[in-house]
Amino acid sequence: MQDYKIIEVKQSIFEDNDADANKLREELKEQKTVLINLMSAPGSGKTTTLCQTIARLKDEIKIGVMEADIDSDVDAATITQAGARAIQLHTGGMCHLDADMTRQGLRELGAEDLDLVFLENVGNLVCPAEFDTGSTKNAMILSVPEGDDKPYKYPLMFSVCDVVLINKCDTLEVFNEFSKEAVEKRIHELNPKAEIFYISAKTGEGFDGWINWLRNQVRIRD
Repeated sequence: MQDYKIIEVKQSIFEDNDADANKLREELKEQKTVLINLMSAPGSGKTTTLCQTIARLKDEIKIGVMEADIDSDVDAATITQAGARAIQLHTGGMCHLDADMTRQGLRELGAEDLDLVFLENVGNLVCPAEFDTGSTKNAMILSVPEGDDKPYKYPLMFSVCDVVLINKCDTLEVFNEFSKEAVEKRIHELNPKAEIFYISAKTGEGFDGWINWLRNQVRIRD
């Protein structure tokens, strides 16, 4: 007969975080702030995409950005120059943000008067998908050079996202093995409701659909 307990720590951590995330979502709803959790692999173009997004919306919507990184403040400086309120969140080596970290960031950002806040999560296709941040919606970026097979390799990430932005579409002629048909099929097998937009953060191509989707999220919060 065993005289010790077995505790499923991981399950407990997720359950506690999920409860906190739901609470934060309600707080944001009451505050009428839309929080978009933006995830991707490193180098997919999150910050450049945000800069293009801010340029198109900053005159009509109050925007804030929380930049999450293990270290450095490069991205926060870039976002500030783009015209949005920004703070840098250092995760102390952690590869994701959870609901409590997000709440701390929102408090420091001063999100009460903001219509739309982006959380640029740590560059990683695994850990950020596992932890609910309390966001209103989840979005991710898949860049063309990464390949159209990523939904099969990282299914949870594609399963939890409301929007998939396929960035660097201006390189499709170079990376001609990337199949739009295949990637859309793979994404929708995992997540039939996911919206897919093809964009180029470098040239600005294809941003209208993404921008209108964001406008709609802000509109329906009321």
